[in-house]
Amino acid sequence: MPRRAAGAALAALLLAGCGTGADAGRPVDSPAAEAVARAAEKAEAVTSVRYRVTGRMPQRGKIADEGAAREEPAAGLLKTVNLGGEERGETELRLVGGVLYASAPDDMVEEMGGRHWISYGPATELTTAGGLRMDVAGLRDQVSRNPAREAAFLAAAEDVERIGAETVGGTGTTHYSGTVTVDELRASLDDVADKAVRQGQANSLRQYEKQGVDELTLDVWVDGDDRVKQLRTQGFGRHGELDLTCTFLDQGNPVTVRAPRAADTADVRKPLEKNRG
Repeated sequence: MPRRAAGAALAALLLAGCGTGADAGRPVDSPAAEAVARAAEKAEAVTSVRYRVTGRMPQRGKIADEGAAREEPAAGLLKTVNLGGEERGETELRLVGGVLYASAPDDMVEEMGGRHWISYGPATELTTAGGLRMDVAGLRDQVSRNPAREAAFLAAAEDVERIGAETVGGTGTTHYSGTVTVDELRASLDDVADKAVRQGQANSLRQYEKQGVDELTLDVWVDGDDRVKQLRTQGFGRHGELDLTCTFLDQGNPVTVRAPRAADTADVRKPLEKNRG
């Protein structure tokens, strides 16, 4: 399968992952909302996670992504696959040792001297060798984030309700559902005390707004240990349907991410001829 153009891949990833941070900053006053809030709080304490994302999203179309992340030291791996349309293909992102890497699209490998990976360095803002300024803070956050934390958005919904008992991946869970507008979530940010959590939520809401999505239908499946086992996010925007299901394959076990070989990597901050060897 061909790799997608790097620019489109990186932009699309800002909305692909389905994670936003913990407490959405609104009161919970029902047993269903309290159960979801407990799961969101427990997700905040998880230090490593593996997950799969399937469904459809605006502009990208049908997708099948997989990711893994750990908190300390921060590291992550995210493989994105577009199953159709003009952007059909796959891209891989890695965050390891503080450095963000992306797989190079097939049509760039030759001009990169046969290298298959791009390094963006350790900073969130950078200038490429060609003078292009880039901000990769959102990407770094997306790759290393635990997406189960978006359960907090459902806890903020006024109509959150218990649907019933269901099995997810062989595990018994309780299914909860509700709807919440992006404006409501935006207004709730003032009540989020943690600056990093607030910024993460704001970044995610900004991406929904760019797609013209103004209301989210959220479904969360929680197991008997108050862990989020699955999360579904649905909405409609100017660029089409958003319908993503994030299934958690593992939580709490070690996650190892390896950097690409130096000889197979081009640093966008440096002229290519200095990357030989």
